[in-house]
Amino acid sequence: MTDSRMTDPALMSAEALLAHYASGRLSPVEALQAVIERIARHNPSLNAFAVMNPRALQAAGESAQRWHAGRPLGALDGVPCTVKDLVDLAGFPTRRGSRTTSPIPVTDDAPAALGLKVAGAVILGKTTTTEFGWKTPGDCPLHGITRNPFDVSRTPGGSSCGAAAAAAAGFGPLHLGTDAGGSIRIPAAWCGVVGLKPTFGRVPQWPIGAFGAVAVAGPITRTVRDAALMLSALARFDGRDPFSLPDDPRDWRGGIDRGVAGLRVSVLRRPGFDAPVDADGVAAVEHAAAVLADAGAEIDDEDPGLPDISAGFGRVWGAALASLVEAMPAEQRALLDAGIQHVAAEQAGLSATALMQTEALRVQAAHLMARFHRRFDLVLCPTVPGPPPLADALTTEPSQALMRDWAPWTALFNLTRQPAISVPLGVGATGLPRSVQLSAAMYRDDLVLRGARVLEQAVPFPVVQLG
Repeated sequence: MTDSRMTDPALMSAEALLAHYASGRLSPVEALQAVIERIARHNPSLNAFAVMNPRALQAAGESAQRWHAGRPLGALDGVPCTVKDLVDLAGFPTRRGSRTTSPIPVTDDAPAALGLKVAGAVILGKTTTTEFGWKTPGDCPLHGITRNPFDVSRTPGGSSCGAAAAAAAGFGPLHLGTDAGGSIRIPAAWCGVVGLKPTFGRVPQWPIGAFGAVAVAGPITRTVRDAALMLSALARFDGRDPFSLPDDPRDWRGGIDRGVAGLRVSVLRRPGFDAPVDADGVAAVEHAAAVLADAGAEIDDEDPGLPDISAGFGRVWGAALASLVEAMPAEQRALLDAGIQHVAAEQAGLSATALMQTEALRVQAAHLMARFHRRFDLVLCPTVPGPPPLADALTTEPSQALMRDWAPWTALFNLTRQPAISVPLGVGATGLPRSVQLSAAMYRDDLVLRGARVLEQAVPFPVVQLG
């Protein structure tokens, strides 16, 4: 049986599309048309897009002309790509999933969107997000409910809900998400795709959102090599972000196939507290550890001695939402997701002392992990505590759900600002995707990509069968 990922342009990787463009076997226009047809058939049941780009076909045509002339613009010329609706894209409004935001188009690209354009990517449109990126269930007041391609009764996760759903559904190979506590990795895990949270500062951000101190932008893709390719376009210095790392114009695929022989990997059993995980999640971690060991890695389960970061991250999250609500005109607050208002009210009285203590906790965790990585190259752990919740379920008790149902395994690496990646690892007992997470020391994004590549080659990624 022929693998449709080899023959259907909508399901091809970015690398495969680029190879076809270079050989003349396929044009960017043909690839875009295949993706648009697939979106027309399946997006009505998924709701992955906030807005489509009416100029995408023109951009694909211009790319086709460049390829015909042998002068591609950049490393992603003609590759279909989406941008999450928390990221500014010139000519489009940035609605952030909220009825409180302006419908007026912005005039400047955010650094990540600019990086994609400079590399020649064809922007399909903007994908849905939870309101201001505040939660994991993939719904928002402005655009409604986004659904999981593996099971439309389930959420794809959030806050990059549309990006992950689009990636899994075959709506192009490259999708830009953001991650302040797991918002790339959680939906990637529940949708059976790759989600990379780069080192803080690797991908410049501007303007800074509500969670700017812990948030990053990064790729959601269907292959690890595509995530590395996309990172190469995103990870360029931008002076608008004072935390942007110095320019390092490298191809992040370089060395990605070196394997893990000789690397030391620690299995993280406890991220400073008793984080929940179901049997499928435990089995996925054990399977991944065995795969890495077979590939020559040395596996251990030493405890880094982390403090309990659960309450601390809750304060970071809650204070950001309280600040967001407080800055909003009173007449607009009633338009917000009720959960945002609930969390903001809970955190409204947070003292400056408590915030300083939280920052000290963050730095303590970061220092402990930095020392830990002097002995271990990679850390392996679950991505999510269990399967995706029902898409239509109401969000109740969000302050408890944050570190119980959503982000108990992902938030740590936002606090410590390390790179982390979620990788599919087959399917579980429910038939839904399983995943694991790998992290490395700050600035060693190359190591998480190498480890993820080994897992990708050993365990075929799940493929959605849409009706």
